[in-house]
Amino acid sequence: MISIGLAGWGDHDQLYVPVSKAGSKLRQYAKHFPVVEVDSTFYAIQSKERFSKWLADTPESLHFVVKAYQGMTGHQRGPTVPASETNEMFGAFRQMLEPVMETGRLTAALFQYPPWFDCTAANVRILRETKARMNGIPCALEFRHQSWFTQEYCEKTLDFMRQEQWTHSVCDEPQAGIGSIPIVLTATDAQSTIVRFHGRNVSGWNQAGAPNWREVRYLYRYSEEELQDWANKLRLLEQQSEHIYVIFNNNSGGDAADNAKRMMEILGLTRPNGESPNEPPPPIVEQLDLF
Repeated sequence: MISIGLAGWGDHDQLYVPVSKAGSKLRQYAKHFPVVEVDSTFYAIQSKERFSKWLADTPESLHFVVKAYQGMTGHQRGPTVPASETNEMFGAFRQMLEPVMETGRLTAALFQYPPWFDCTAANVRILRETKARMNGIPCALEFRHQSWFTQEYCEKTLDFMRQEQWTHSVCDEPQAGIGSIPIVLTATDAQSTIVRFHGRNVSGWNQAGAPNWREVRYLYRYSEEELQDWANKLRLLEQQSEHIYVIFNNNSGGDAADNAKRMMEILGLTRPNGESPNEPPPPIVEQLDLF
C-alpha cells in the first residue's frame, strides 16, 4: 500500500478555499491526503493538547509522520547537553506523542540527522541510545551524510537499521557532495518505509549561509519523467515493505501538492474519500468574522 502526502499543511494554498482560517487548513488537508508530516515539532516540542486538537479536527484516515525535535538530533551545535536535560527532552517528546500513539495514527517519529552526523562509532552509539529512549514508538531514520551509504558501509548501515528496528527514510535529494545521500531503495522494516522528496536543486542545497536559503533549498518541480521513474521505484519498495509513506517536501515554490497529486494519479490512488486526486472537494463555507 502506498500513501502520499506533504511536509506541513500551511504552505499549500491551492488546497484551500480562499476564506480558510489558519485553524481549518489541516481539516481541509485531510480531504486530499492520508498522511502528513508535522514539521513544527522540529523547532519546538508541542503540547499534548495541540496534538489532541489536530486529531479531533481530522478524520481517522489521516496519519502523522512527526519530525523529531532538533535538540534530539544534534542540529543545535554547542556544548554537550547534560544527560538529565537529554532525558527531559526525550520525555517531553514522548509525552507529546501520547495522543497520536493512543489513536494508532502515528506513522513514525522521524529522526533526520544533520549533514555533519557522519558514520562513526560514536554516532552509532548515539543512534542506539536514541532508539532505546524511544522504546515502544515507531521511529524512522534519515541521514544527510554520504558516509553512511558508501560502498564500504551501505550494507552495514542497513543491517544496523534492521537490527535496531529503524524504519528507513529513503530520500530523493540533490546530489551535491558529502552533505547529501544517494537514493537507496532498500526497506529495513517489513511493515513500513518512508520516502521523502526534497527536490533536486543542486545549487541551493548547501547554501546554508545565504539569506534566502530556506526559500530556495526546496525550490524544485519534479518533471513527468522523474515522477514516472519514481512510480516504478515505489512499486519496487512496495514489494519489500507493507506500507510506503511518501512525503513531498519540495515546498518552496508551491510544487509539492501538484507533484503529490500527479504521483497519486500515476499510481492509480484516490483521495481518502475515494475520489480523483485532482477533483476538488466541495467548498467549505465558513462564517467570516466581522471583527
